[in-house]
Amino acid sequence: MITAFRLVFLAVAAASGYVIFAGTEPFVEQEVMGAGVGLLVGLLAIGLELAVRRVPVRALTGAIIGLAVGILLASLVTLPVKGLPLTKVASGGVMFLVYVVLGYFGLVFGARKGSEFKYSRLVRVFKTGEEDEYIKLLDTSVIIDGRIADICETGFIDGVFMIPQFILHELQHIADSSDPLKRARGRRGLDVLHKIQKMAGLDVRVVEEDFPHIREVDAKLVALAKAKNAKVITNDFNLNKVAELQGVSVLNINDLSNAVKPVVLPGESMRVFVLKEGKEFGQGVGYLDDGTMIVVENGRKQIGKNVDVAVTSVLQTTAGRMIFTRLREDGDREEMQTANAS
Repeated sequence: MITAFRLVFLAVAAASGYVIFAGTEPFVEQEVMGAGVGLLVGLLAIGLELAVRRVPVRALTGAIIGLAVGILLASLVTLPVKGLPLTKVASGGVMFLVYVVLGYFGLVFGARKGSEFKYSRLVRVFKTGEEDEYIKLLDTSVIIDGRIADICETGFIDGVFMIPQFILHELQHIADSSDPLKRARGRRGLDVLHKIQKMAGLDVRVVEEDFPHIREVDAKLVALAKAKNAKVITNDFNLNKVAELQGVSVLNINDLSNAVKPVVLPGESMRVFVLKEGKEFGQGVGYLDDGTMIVVENGRKQIGKNVDVAVTSVLQTTAGRMIFTRLREDGDREEMQTANAS
C-alpha cells in the first residue's frame, strides 16, 4: 500500500514539474526537463521520508522544536545587520550564515535533548485529575508466577493494570507449547489474568499498542512503559536492570517478598523440618513457609525430622535469603564444654 502511494506521489511530482516548466520561456524540451526535475524532487522527498522513519519520535520532535527556536533566534540576531553599512550582497550573506549556524545548532541540540525529555510529563500537566492515572504494566514472568494475584487481593497495589496484546500472545504461545511444563505455566498465567480481571476495585485493560520494529517482548514492554510513563511489575532480574537503565520505574515482587520476610538474627532459635541433603558434607536443608532456605550444619542425619536449630548467619542474595543454622543440641554441648573448661 505504501509503495503504491509513493508511486502516485512520484507521478504527481513529475506532472507538477512538467506543468511548471511549461509556463516558462520556451526552450527545447522544457517540459521533459520539468518532469525530470519534479521526479528528482519527489525522489529526494521519499529518501528524506525513509531517513526520518528510523529516527525516534522524541528526537524528531526535539529537532523540529530546536530548528524553530534556532530560526527565531536568528531572526532576532540579524535585526541589527540590516542597519550596518554593508552592500546588499554582503548583508544577505551575513544573514544567511547566521540563519544556517543557529538553525543547525538548534536542530542538533533539539534532537539530542529531545530523546531525553519525557513528553508524557508535559502532557500530564494539561490532563484532568481523572486522567492522571498510575499505570502499571505486567510482564509475562510475573503473570505466570501468580503471586501478583495475591498481592492485588490485599489492596497494596492500585491504579490501572495494562496488559499489552503482545504479552497475551506470548502467554498463548506458551500455553500451546508441546512441552507439558511450559503448557502448564502458560495456562496458569492465563488463569491468573482471569482472576485479576474479576477482582473488584481493579481496573484491568488490554491495550492494542505494539512496536512492530522491536522483536523482543521485554524490549516492547519497556518501550510501552516509556510511552505511557508507566511502571513495570516483574520478577525478572534482567528486565529489571534493563528497564532501570532506560529510566523506567520497576516494581519487583521479589524485592517486596524479601522486604516482608521476618528478620532473624544470629543466636535466635527456630524449629525446622530437614527436608533433604545439602551441598556440603553433613549439611541438611529445610525451608520456611515463605520459601526461605535453611541450611542446617550437621543436619544430614536429621533428614525427615523436625529439629530445633540456632541461627549462625544470614546471607542475602539476588535470589533471596539463606539462613545458616546449627543444631541446638550441638550448640548446647559446646557451651557446656566451654563452661567446664573454664
